[in-house]
Amino acid sequence: MMLTSCSGTADPSARVEAGSGTGTITVWALDGQSAENEAIQKIMDDFEKSNGDITIDMQFIPADQFTTALQTASDEELPDVVEVDGPLIANFAYLNRIAPIDDWVSKDTIENQTAAIKGQNTVDGDLYAVGMMNSGLAMWGNKKLLDAAGVTMPSSAADAWTAEEFSDVLDKLAALDPDGRPFGLAENNGFSTEYGIYAFAPVLWSAGTPLIEDGRASGALDSETAVEAVEMWASWRQYTDPDTDGVAFQSGRVALNWMGNWLYPAYKEALGDDLVVGPLPDFGQGAKTGSGTIAWSMGGATKNATAAGALLDYLMSDDVVNAYTSANGAPPATTTALTASALYGDGKPLAYLSAQLNSACPTEDTLKVDCVAVSRPITAGYPVVTAEFGKALSAVWGGADAAESLSAAARAIDRDFVDNDDYK
Repeated sequence: MMLTSCSGTADPSARVEAGSGTGTITVWALDGQSAENEAIQKIMDDFEKSNGDITIDMQFIPADQFTTALQTASDEELPDVVEVDGPLIANFAYLNRIAPIDDWVSKDTIENQTAAIKGQNTVDGDLYAVGMMNSGLAMWGNKKLLDAAGVTMPSSAADAWTAEEFSDVLDKLAALDPDGRPFGLAENNGFSTEYGIYAFAPVLWSAGTPLIEDGRASGALDSETAVEAVEMWASWRQYTDPDTDGVAFQSGRVALNWMGNWLYPAYKEALGDDLVVGPLPDFGQGAKTGSGTIAWSMGGATKNATAAGALLDYLMSDDVVNAYTSANGAPPATTTALTASALYGDGKPLAYLSAQLNSACPTEDTLKVDCVAVSRPITAGYPVVTAEFGKALSAVWGGADAAESLSAAARAIDRDFVDNDDYK
């Protein structure tokens, strides 16, 4: 999962050259949903039309090949502009696959990025990427089923159910549920996948503990606080529909569902006015949500940083961000587009998720009670962190001891850090 033979130079911009600001630049993008691909291609075509001296060599790379392609590319093969998965930015920066962009994009572009997305995209004080979109989690509810049980969805993070109150809510809902399983949390996605750390790191953050603290997982990921929080989370398995078909919430089998913004269109179509949204449970130090997603960076050895920066500025413009997020339904990651969004703007259907993202910690080393959105650990060792955390979650969900599982994960993560000289 890791390459360490080309670890970071003292100056991460040393291999970057300004270039002429004209000519051909190579762009690598994730080969995603057709609507997203079409939106990206149109954006690139429009940029070329308005910047006649710059030509774009556009390449869509399948998601299952993308990370390997970027990690193994020679300097000559690296793209000038690249779409990167947010939590891997620190890893790509360490491997010199991407370069800081502070000097190549405008001040206005940087200032217009939301605090949540800046947190994800900043490594050791350098900004490595800018984001067109963000993401967030919520508790989605079926009002008809909630009303029948006398349950009211909290309307803000400040009013979130405590973990104990949430257990009581599940009891009430289970009493009226045919199989006693009124809760969904996308178990079908698997906890050992990226979904595991994205969706359930907020359990630890809400309890007041990061996964990584002062460069180590031991004492944080396996703290007594973390163990108790994960045990509480795992206790809800008795109420949980395994959702093997992925439609437990849409079909009305469950009254509550722990899920991200990307399923809103399907939920709205299925439930209509019965769809309600609120915060995840509060484990003691405020309700939290994961945030962060794909962003745009600059190749670590680009010879035309001026043109690359011009494209990044264009990608973050209001018209472009609005067009792209309208195509995929994601919350915009620029303050101006987020405010104007037909879905996420003030008074709009998903304004609640905007409020969460605007209340950004934004990283797990700055956790507070009164902030909500948190980025996954900013570390070059992230691939190991997510794999080991997911392994521990799966084990605990299956009945394994939480303290032993989290301690094993913490030891594995710390061994990786030590073996790689703390990724210095």
